Amino acid sequence: MYDLILFDLDGTLTQSEYGIFSSVQYALEKFGINETDPKNLRRFIGPPLYVSFSEFYGLTGDDGELAVKYYREVYEKDGFKQAPLYDGVKETLTKLKDSGKRLMVVTSKPQEMADRVIENVGLISLFDAIVGPGREMLSPSKTDLINKALKIAGSDGKDAVMVGDRKFDIEGACGAGIDSIGVLYGYGSREELEQAGSTYIVETPEQVIDRI
Repeated sequence: MYDLILFDLDGTLTQSEYGIFSSVQYALEKFGINETDPKNLRRFIGPPLYVSFSEFYGLTGDDGELAVKYYREVYEKDGFKQAPLYDGVKETLTKLKDSGKRLMVVTSKPQEMADRVIENVGLISLFDAIVGPGREMLSPSKTDLINKALKIAGSDGKDAVMVGDRKFDIEGACGAGIDSIGVLYGYGSREELEQAGSTYIVETPEQVIDRI
């Protein structure tokens, strides 16, 4: 059904909570905020950092930008390495690649960091491209990023599908006019994915193949 498969990164390919949580906590502590609830920290996986600091903790303007800077101090040193692959991800990607599918990563994580994460987990050779925003973009649109990926691939979207674990991935796909596969092993719920308009929902990385 699909020739071009676009994958989200955090919560879809990598279990990224470890490095993200510690980096968020460090940034919040700089503002006197002690956050230990995993449920609250998990909200940072998916949306752009600035949006999360602003929406969840009221850190806007200069404070929001400073919070992002503090976060990156930790994440870019060691945090990005604390993101193991989900079981079955590498095998699934390899099967898709071997069958002739084109694979790309489309993430709200800055392009430079996405490259480093993918290289760190040994997947760089499986992807035709990794698409992420520039560091200067505080609130990148997932739809815009998907459209950028489609342009790079020379695709009109009819042969493309977006795979992701959060509503941002599904809504981005809807905005770009392509189908989507929501995955339940990441950080989003079935209800979230259904409400966002996911075309399909699967429980494991291996089941992604069945929808492609």
